[in-house]
Amino acid sequence: MKKIKLEIIALSYSQTQSGAYALVLGEANGKRRLPVIIGGYEAQAIAIQIENMKPSRPLTHDLMKTFAESFNIVITEVIIYKIVEGIFYAKLVANNVQQTTEIDARTSDGIAMALRFDCPIYTYESILSTYGVVLDDDNNKLENIGDASLEVEENKNDLLGLNDFSHINTEDLQMLLQTALEEEDYEKASRIRDELNERQ
Repeated sequence: MKKIKLEIIALSYSQTQSGAYALVLGEANGKRRLPVIIGGYEAQAIAIQIENMKPSRPLTHDLMKTFAESFNIVITEVIIYKIVEGIFYAKLVANNVQQTTEIDARTSDGIAMALRFDCPIYTYESILSTYGVVLDDDNNKLENIGDASLEVEENKNDLLGLNDFSHINTEDLQMLLQTALEEEDYEKASRIRDELNERQ
């Protein structure tokens, strides 16, 4: 089965599911797009890597990368290989000196790991032709071949979920607040302050 390389095009708030995000993957050198609904935590894990941000403590995906590398394991590719009842299934292709292994993974986790290992993301033609969408250049929207539509946004900081601080512990939030104040990013500082106030 022919594999098609995908690239990350955008992350945006999902228009169909509250509290979720739409990760838009695009066919390399093509116009077809594959929107995947993911959770807020997964969106943040992907966004942090895209933006080259360094959290004060390692996130789960960073820990997994360090763990794998400690045992000379490298992820060489991620493949989105099937969709069942709207759920995307992915696998990591990992190898060490002795063998190559395929590991089942949620698509969002697979993509977060692909970014950290700087490896390609693939899918198959059957998936892209069935579930793909085509970019409408006139109004910057993705029009589904079927029945869904997804607006492509440009403001990365908002859309990548970087304004959601709910998963960060209070100590790290206070450090982030101090950094935001030192950088005179008062809008971010006010959002962090609001999150801290809600916890009291």
